[in-house]
Amino acid sequence: MEKKKYHILAIRRDDSFSPNSVTKDRAILQMSCDLLGENIPMIDETRLDESFDADVYLSMARFPDTIHLLKQFEDQGKIVINSGYAVSACSRRNLQTIMSDNHFSMPSEKGDSGYWIKRGDMATQCEEDVAYCQDEQALEKAKVAFAERGIDDFLVSAHVVGDVIKFYGVGNLFFQYFYPSDDHQTKFSHELVNGEAHHYAFDEDYLRKEVQRLADIISIDVYGGDAIIDKDGRMYIIDFNDWPSFSRCREKAANAIARLVKDRMS
Repeated sequence: MEKKKYHILAIRRDDSFSPNSVTKDRAILQMSCDLLGENIPMIDETRLDESFDADVYLSMARFPDTIHLLKQFEDQGKIVINSGYAVSACSRRNLQTIMSDNHFSMPSEKGDSGYWIKRGDMATQCEEDVAYCQDEQALEKAKVAFAERGIDDFLVSAHVVGDVIKFYGVGNLFFQYFYPSDDHQTKFSHELVNGEAHHYAFDEDYLRKEVQRLADIISIDVYGGDAIIDKDGRMYIIDFNDWPSFSRCREKAANAIARLVKDRMS
């Protein structure tokens, strides 16, 4: 098989992993490439095979076969951002174990304000992969619905009343958070369960340090997620994922990603 040699190769996320965000996800990858000052080729993740030989793989991929191949490239000494190993660690099941073992603040399994059920095997692909349940009866029905869709790996956590926060980061170079209810940008409207933000006071530096600590443990470079701040200022991380769309802060994030790539190459 003839090798196609690239200095940097950008790998798009498959549309199935970009529910309601295909254009936004591609925009952050394209802007990051443009800032690197090269005419960087970009391919869909399902096209990646061993013939695509690069020094740096700038990847938003999530398909297991693609991730497996990226791990092979890493083992050969190639630079992969995000690391295939780190993306594998971002499955909700793995994250729950990592967060529990490292004493991160997260929702309990039981509560009196309802429950959330989320697929645990991989990232969300459709609105039904995450559901709010008002009580245990609704939760049992949701479990049945998941099973009927062939999903037997799911996580359940208690609903936490408070302000929803979306956070975004790139290594230790960039971190920012937003309240979805302020700009009403939402992927599936799940944030509406918590209503309008009260903007409860909390330790912003602690949020940043805890999120970056989690990213460092996983060895993920480009990341985002969600947290809840309750009325007493307590923080609970409720989701963490690899390479979000950064639609609220795309330019700043793209600059940080480009800087990260240049630092790794130097």
